[in-house]
Amino acid sequence: MANNKNQRYLTPLIREDLPTKMVFLSGPRQVGKTTLALSLLGGDEKSPAYFNWDYEKDQRRLLALEFPPHQRLLVLDEIHKYKRWRNWLKGVFDKSRSERQFLITGSARLDLYRRGGDALTGRYHPYRLHPLSLHEVDPQCTPSTVVDLLRFGGFPEPFFSQSERSYRRWQQERMHQVLREDLRDLEKVEEVVLISRLVERLPHLVGSPLSINALREDLQVAHGTVQNWLHILERLFVLFRIAPLGGAKIRAVKKEMKGYLCDWSTVPDPGNRFENLVACQLLKYCHLLEDSEGFAMELRYIRDTDKREVDFVVLKEGKPQFAVECKLTDTHLPPAIAYFSERLKIPRYYLVHTGSKDYEHGTLPLRVLPFQEFVRELKLP
Repeated sequence: MANNKNQRYLTPLIREDLPTKMVFLSGPRQVGKTTLALSLLGGDEKSPAYFNWDYEKDQRRLLALEFPPHQRLLVLDEIHKYKRWRNWLKGVFDKSRSERQFLITGSARLDLYRRGGDALTGRYHPYRLHPLSLHEVDPQCTPSTVVDLLRFGGFPEPFFSQSERSYRRWQQERMHQVLREDLRDLEKVEEVVLISRLVERLPHLVGSPLSINALREDLQVAHGTVQNWLHILERLFVLFRIAPLGGAKIRAVKKEMKGYLCDWSTVPDPGNRFENLVACQLLKYCHLLEDSEGFAMELRYIRDTDKREVDFVVLKEGKPQFAVECKLTDTHLPPAIAYFSERLKIPRYYLVHTGSKDYEHGTLPLRVLPFQEFVRELKLP
């Protein structure tokens, strides 16, 4: 397990980018953004270079431009809650970029909350911080760590506590903060109770196409309302959705999105929880390449109208790189892999499981292997 809990996979990349541009660091609430930022400051939350917009005294200091002397790096936490934050930040950065570095953190998609401010295009690099993953907490990638990740999830506090009691309390407190505080501060939504019901339903829907109509009937609201709530939950990093991959030689479904949770530990079904864990691992990989290297990355899935399906396919610059099917056991080879391998130009397939088998298929471009070996093989973050 990692020795330094404050050292995250993005730390060296952010440190490298700060001298030239601002860095925007977003991610789910309590994923470790503030801890990472404070580690770069070399201090704690009492550092005069750390400004939290939720603290009224820090608001006054920021708007009065009262910055600490001899401090090159400034951390501005949750400043996107300020209505004019983009215009304000643009002016401050343009006037002091040779003297100061700016790290902006927030528990929402910072690129979406523009709120009337001037564009900051060309002035910042965005990074998305994901929950802990196997290689990040255990470079040896041992099976016991996979079990712990499935049990406690990837958020630092419950994972490192290794306590069921702490985990349950953390779950309740975090979702209350997301639904009551973040929703109130960032979105004009009054139906918090109904959105809470939607959030309660989502863990049971992982692994299947997300039906807006079924959710609409369950919640007794309009189709557009459910769609808007799902977009809000995506912006707040509660949920992410992936689209199906099309192809000329298959009758692919076109509109059915699959939904996954940033906290896979809430998914009750073991198989779906493992699939959600793999989804988060692959999305972390895609976002890292996109944010640090500038590649256009996509995570999709394959499904046709006859309900043949492969769980995930990773695209780089629009071209499929590899596909992944998830299984709890290693005893069954899904026929969909053979079917799609003949019809789609996907160079490599992986059947990822929690068992022990590890082999190359004799006739298919397929590797069957445990999850921990999959992480090692692809050098996933």
